Amino acid sequence: MVIETDAAPGATGVAGRANLKGPLAFAIACFVVWGLAYGLLDVLNKHFQETLHVGKAQSTWLQMAYFGAYLVCSLPAGWLLQKRGYKFGIVFGLMLTAVGAFLFIPSANAASFPAFVGSMFMLACGLCCLETAADTYVNVLGPPEHASRRLNLAQSFNALGVFLGPLIGGTLFFKGPAASTGGDQGAVQATYLVIGVAVLIFAAVVSRARLPEIHDAHHGPDTVLGEAGAKGGGSLLARPHFVFGVVTQALYIGAQVGIGAFFINLVTESWSGLTSRHGAFLLSAATLAYLIGRFVTTALLLRFTPRAILTVYGLANLALCLVVATGAPKIAAVALVAVFFFMSTMFATIFTLGVADLGGATKRGASMMVMAIGGGVLLPWPMGKIAELYGTPAAFLLPAACFAVVALYGWKGARAAPPADPST
Repeated sequence: MVIETDAAPGATGVAGRANLKGPLAFAIACFVVWGLAYGLLDVLNKHFQETLHVGKAQSTWLQMAYFGAYLVCSLPAGWLLQKRGYKFGIVFGLMLTAVGAFLFIPSANAASFPAFVGSMFMLACGLCCLETAADTYVNVLGPPEHASRRLNLAQSFNALGVFLGPLIGGTLFFKGPAASTGGDQGAVQATYLVIGVAVLIFAAVVSRARLPEIHDAHHGPDTVLGEAGAKGGGSLLARPHFVFGVVTQALYIGAQVGIGAFFINLVTESWSGLTSRHGAFLLSAATLAYLIGRFVTTALLLRFTPRAILTVYGLANLALCLVVATGAPKIAAVALVAVFFFMSTMFATIFTLGVADLGGATKRGASMMVMAIGGGVLLPWPMGKIAELYGTPAAFLLPAACFAVVALYGWKGARAAPPADPST
C-alpha cells in the first residue's frame, strides 16, 4: 500500500498510516450529509402527496430521481475519482450537493412537483459523487482485514443523519391542517437553504484539510471492467462474487427505498388514529433501530462472519415483510420498524464482500457497487401501483422477495469472494 500526503508524497508503510484518523473522521462526516438528505426524502414523499395532491405512484418520482442519479453518475464519479483522487471527489460531491439543495428554493416558490423532482436529481448527483469517494476512501483507510468493520462504523454515522431527517421533516413539514390544504412549501425551502449553506461550509473545510491519497502498490492500474495485474487477473465481470454482489446491492437498495417511501402510508393505514406527523416520528424511531443495528452489527463482526450475519438478517427481513404484508393492525407497523434494524448492515456488508480482493480495480468496482444504489428506482413505482390497486400492505411482498436474494448472497453468492478479513 502506498499513502501519499500533501506534505510527503510517496510516504509508505506504517509511517504513512500513522495519521489516518483525521482523514477517516472527515470521510465519516460525509456519511452524515447524505444520511440527512435520505432521511428527509421519505417524509417529502408523503408531504407532497398531501400538499401537491400527487398519487402514491406519482410521488415515487422523488425516489426515482434520487436513485436514478446514481445510475447516471456513478461510473463518471468513479472515473473522476480515479483521475483526480479522493479529496477532489469529496469536495466536488459536496459542492454539487449544495447546488441541488439551493434549487429547492425556486422549486418551493413555484410549488411545482416536477421542479422538486429535478432539484432532487441534482442534489442526488452530488451525493453520488460524495458517496463514491467516501465509501471507497473508508474502505482503504487502514488494514483491509478491518474494512467491513470500518465501513459499518462509518455507516452508523450515516444512520444518525437518516434518524434526524424524519424528526426534522415531521416537525417542520406536518404542522397541522394548514399543511395539507394550503400547499405552503416555506418549510421545505428553509430546510434546504440551511442544508445548502452547511454543506458549502463543510466543503470549504475539507478543501483545506490534508487527505492522503492511497494506492495499492501490489496491483496494476484500474480499468473499466477489469484490472491489469490484479491477483487472479481477468475482468470484473469474471468475478462471480462481484457480479452477484452488484445485483444483490441493487435489489437490496430497491427494497430499502420502497419500504421508506411507503412507511408513513403503511403505519397510518394500519394503526388507527395515527397522523402523518406521528408516522414521520415513527419513521424516525425506525431509523433509530437502524442506527442501533449498525453499532450492534459492528460489534457482532468481531465474532461472526459478514456472510453469516447477512444471511441471518436477510431471512429475518423476509419473515418480517411477510408479516407487514398481512396488514395486521399495529402488528404490521411494529414489524416494519423491526425491518430497519436488520437492514442496518446490508449495504456495507454487501459492498465489502463484493469488492473484496479486486486489487487495482477496487475504485472502479466500488463505483459500480455505488451505481447499484440506482436499484432504488426498481421498487417504489410498482409498489405504489400495487398499493393503489390492492392496498399498501400488499406492496411489501416485493421487498420480501428482495430480502430472499440478500440471504442467498450471504449464504452462497459471496462464497467465491477471496477473504476480506480472517473471519470471512
